[in-house]
Amino acid sequence: MNDITVPEYTHRTVLLDEAIDALEIRDARRDGVFVDGTFGRGGHSKKILGQLSAQGRLFAFDKDVQAVAVAEQLAAEEQRFSIVHHSFATMQAALSSRGVKQIDGVLMDLGLSSPQVDQAARGFSFRADGPLDMRMDTTRGMPASEWLATETQDNLEKVIRNYGEERFAFQIAKAIVARRAVEPITSTGQLAALVAGAVKTREKGKDPATRTFQAVRIFINKELEELEAGLTQAYGLLAPYGRLVVISFHSLEDRIVKRFMASKASVPQPDRRLPIRAVDLPQPVMKLLARIKPSDAEIAANPRARSAVMRSAMRLPEVAA
Repeated sequence: MNDITVPEYTHRTVLLDEAIDALEIRDARRDGVFVDGTFGRGGHSKKILGQLSAQGRLFAFDKDVQAVAVAEQLAAEEQRFSIVHHSFATMQAALSSRGVKQIDGVLMDLGLSSPQVDQAARGFSFRADGPLDMRMDTTRGMPASEWLATETQDNLEKVIRNYGEERFAFQIAKAIVARRAVEPITSTGQLAALVAGAVKTREKGKDPATRTFQAVRIFINKELEELEAGLTQAYGLLAPYGRLVVISFHSLEDRIVKRFMASKASVPQPDRRLPIRAVDLPQPVMKLLARIKPSDAEIAANPRARSAVMRSAMRLPEVAA
């Protein structure tokens, strides 16, 4: 990985201080093991390392080759830090293979990094023309252009509607199929122009391609499936009083996080007429801690933060019978 050239781009980490505070790295927990589920350009990781003791450990995950190259530079300088070139959905196996059975906190920042968005060659943005790739990990999987060239119209419509919450999904899918019969759709500019022609009414202040690009990106990278797997694995690894902190950037992600945390923080109530001792009643296994959005000042300084929502929860100790 060390021969990867990483372009210089500025990335502002969203909710940086709030996320680190939510992990509550203090006292004995400074000696603990923490996970940064999405290294990006290392904003959260560096802040976590600044709070860990000499005995603490931080494991970071990222699918992006350029992000991993930056992380490897940090790992060469910092013995407490390790990077895994894979999704946080592989967290359990990756940590187990490194002798880690339990962790004290997990941070998952689900947003795209500015370098990913700003590099036209990555294909994430409709604002600059580039190859239609959209893979977070360019060493694995199918680029968006190949998927658009082969998928059925029905499945295109389902993806655009379900992952983009796009009401013109049928019209967009139909336009994609019609266009690819004439020429391959290989650039972000082609797809953005095609969508603009199919979307008859536009949301104020939002490009008509926004929802379609979101949908294709989520599908290509299996983002929602990996989020569900990552949450389950993170919970399974957390020690008592360990923190789970997740920053999401659209409603589909936030809904999954909200439901997961709520399901662990509540239990079904039995029929009160049944003779059940209080000690035998089911107990919640997590405690909800906070829901935080960026301040007006942060949004003004970094408009990409405006849709962020951070949720945090704590693993509760098991109640002895």
